[in-house]
Amino acid sequence: MSFLVETVIRSRIYESTYWKEHCFALTAETLIDKAIELNAVGGVYGNNKPTPFLCLLLKLLQLQPEKEILLEYLTADEFKYLRALAAMYIRMTFRSIEVYQILEPMMQDFRKLRRRSSAGYDLTHMDEFVDSLLRDERVCDIILPRLSRRDVLEDTEGLAVRVSPLDEGYNPRPAGGDEEEMGEEGDTRGKLYSDGEEEEGDEGEDRFVSRSPSPASEGRFVSRSPSPGSDAEGGGRFVSRSPSLGSPREGA
Repeated sequence: MSFLVETVIRSRIYESTYWKEHCFALTAETLIDKAIELNAVGGVYGNNKPTPFLCLLLKLLQLQPEKEILLEYLTADEFKYLRALAAMYIRMTFRSIEVYQILEPMMQDFRKLRRRSSAGYDLTHMDEFVDSLLRDERVCDIILPRLSRRDVLEDTEGLAVRVSPLDEGYNPRPAGGDEEEMGEEGDTRGKLYSDGEEEEGDEGEDRFVSRSPSPASEGRFVSRSPSPGSDAEGGGRFVSRSPSLGSPREGA
């Protein structure tokens, strides 16, 4: 399956020093030691020089290891570059439905990866690298085979619907949560009001009445003290002793 790598890049790999010194006579078992020594992922850099990651990928395409061996590569969580190499190989050689089933769980891996390109080194993460394998057409300067759309595979191949970790951790509030919360607030407010009423009850009144005239009384002052003659005449009604302008004249 070495033809999956473009001819120009493949010839660059065959001419590289790393290929001649480290990739000769490698097997699926001995390749693990070389993959553990990797310190970056990437394609070509500088004057179209291939990275060791790309050289080992081509060697893996020549060896064509069995599926069980590749799955063992992925279970080695402590060797992140070995997992990245196996993920790249699976993306290039496996069927679309198997690619989704195997690579999507790897998006839970958030470890950092160094990436080497013609611009130098930069940082990425394992989940970003796997996401680029599932979405992009070119990764590490390699044109990836066409990948079927996920929704099509769900309808035709019976691929299970992917559940996002955000949906799994989402715990919506119960429908009665607001009512219970408002009920608790109401109890608290009622307690505060009752405490206030008790404090006012100590003074002997439920409501405080101001003795001074308020602005809303339209300038009229109502006296709280009894006036002279209020008990004698009028049954508690105040009767003025001086004649008013509008009162009828005496003897009229």
